[in-house]
Amino acid sequence: MKQIFLYSITAILLFSCQKNNLDGANTIVSPTGVAASTQQNIAYGTDPLQKMDVYLPAGRSATTKVMIMIHGGGWSTGDKSELSVYVDTMKKRLPDYAIININYRLAINATTLFPTQENDVKAALEYIYSKRNEFKISDKYVVLGVSAGSHLALLQAYKYASPVKIKAVVDFFGPTDMTAMYNDPASMFAPPSSISQLFNGASPTSNPILYSQSSPITFANAQAVPTIILHGGADPLVKVTQATTLRDKLISFKIAQQYVFYATQGHGWTGATLTDSFDKIQVFLNQYVQ
Repeated sequence: MKQIFLYSITAILLFSCQKNNLDGANTIVSPTGVAASTQQNIAYGTDPLQKMDVYLPAGRSATTKVMIMIHGGGWSTGDKSELSVYVDTMKKRLPDYAIININYRLAINATTLFPTQENDVKAALEYIYSKRNEFKISDKYVVLGVSAGSHLALLQAYKYASPVKIKAVVDFFGPTDMTAMYNDPASMFAPPSSISQLFNGASPTSNPILYSQSSPITFANAQAVPTIILHGGADPLVKVTQATTLRDKLISFKIAQQYVFYATQGHGWTGATLTDSFDKIQVFLNQYVQ
């Protein structure tokens, strides 16, 4: 009877350790007693798209760095699930980072046009910052974006110093100069119908302030942060000059930067080239985010 009781207690304890500590959260207990946790679709606002997935490493503390990922899709499509490969890779390569993958409202109607997306990224960071003690993370943030997500990442990194000053930004083929995107489009991009739609029909001539304030290049100054820029030479959507102009401006202000150019790649890549990108990002962040 005593053995049965002991077995029952053991089973209860084992089951309790394996239960999720939050809805949708998987936990792994570390030797330090702080469990790893995956929490999906956490709301940072009231809209269904204002959600984030949070991946917290075991053994984290108030010194744990944070990487925030922002998906692409021309500001009007896309979902955080598209960055699953990036999440899985960075969890393995940077196991001491918390990884947070966010969604934002898409520019699909008059109520969600730009700067809704910029505001959502800022709101997401403010939410993460408000939860820093609960999550057991630091205020050392890196933002990584892909395409339109890179545009939003660069804006957050260069334009805002609150809720925290971003430590570094990873730019995968992002637009940096919205006026140039409109006036000098890439081969498959039609800004008068796409960027104008994002900006409710405005052009650089009719609303130059909007184009300036929405361009990361405007805020690439002496206060900018270390930036790694990755771009394909055959990109049909975002011209290489969007990357090189940003690179040159960062150099002029003596901001740490690395420009990674893949001559034959388009708007995104996979396989060995993506592995090379991750290799370079890992080295860059280890150097500039302390």
